[in-house]
Amino acid sequence: MKRTLFILSGVLLIFFCFTARGMPAGNEGYAGSEACKGCHEAYATPLTKTSHWKKEVTGSPINRDGCESCHGQGAEHVDKGGGKGVAIFAFSRGGPAKERSSRCLSCHEESKTLAFWNMNRHQVLDVSCDACHSIHGRATYGPVGKALLKEREPDLCFTCHKDIRAKTNRQSHHPIREGKISCSQCHDTMGGFGPKMIRADTVNELCFKCHADKRGPFAWEHPPVSENCMYCHEVHGSNHNGLLVRKAPLLCQSCHNEGRHPATPYTSFNTFGGSATSSKNRMFARSCLNCHTNIHGSNHPALGETFVR
Repeated sequence: MKRTLFILSGVLLIFFCFTARGMPAGNEGYAGSEACKGCHEAYATPLTKTSHWKKEVTGSPINRDGCESCHGQGAEHVDKGGGKGVAIFAFSRGGPAKERSSRCLSCHEESKTLAFWNMNRHQVLDVSCDACHSIHGRATYGPVGKALLKEREPDLCFTCHKDIRAKTNRQSHHPIREGKISCSQCHDTMGGFGPKMIRADTVNELCFKCHADKRGPFAWEHPPVSENCMYCHEVHGSNHNGLLVRKAPLLCQSCHNEGRHPATPYTSFNTFGGSATSSKNRMFARSCLNCHTNIHGSNHPALGETFVR
């Protein structure tokens, strides 16, 4: 009888050791999330408010091994005094981007949004998931959204893409700064088949999603329009009206350099040359668009070939 009680007390002691750590008996090597919270309260509190800590979410870490689903087994780490002893995997310490992302992909690899992650430009350039996403939900701008982004768009994107930030500050730009459109509406940050990770197979197809009036079909099509909008437009921002890459008529003359009036230069070097009539003709900063207003295409039966109004 005494021997039986002794064995039972030993079993209960072992059970108590593991359950005190927040893990069921038999999970050797694991400390349990409750043990983690004791030292890492600053991370644990916001984490409990995210989708990573909801039991109803399929693949949620809390349904697996809690904190140790991502950070690895922590029993030895706890027993030896935390940071003073055996270190566990910590995203904040950096390390190879592929290794950090692999922790996330262990759950999210089957997600539809990550179907093309391996061909993603971000992945190729060693940008890890935690560069943009706050795993514990500690965003710098306030409450986190569904994607657990560290900052709102476009500020998050601009931390790396500083050249694009400069373009959006130009006088003619898409309303990105104003918050009317976001970077991710045009770019699939998780990868895709389109160039520059755009959410379409071609640039024109993407532009036409908003600018459907420029799509056509037209009886008379302007070739650059059907080929690539970016021949004429700087998509992120320009110092010329309409996001043009150059000021009209110089933009038009970069292609239309044949004889007659399209070849006449309209620059400060030619303004005061020639007769008084021709000088006045160039003094009013006239543009091809004054006459050729249907520049994207025309359905006019007689004048459509020249795209005039």
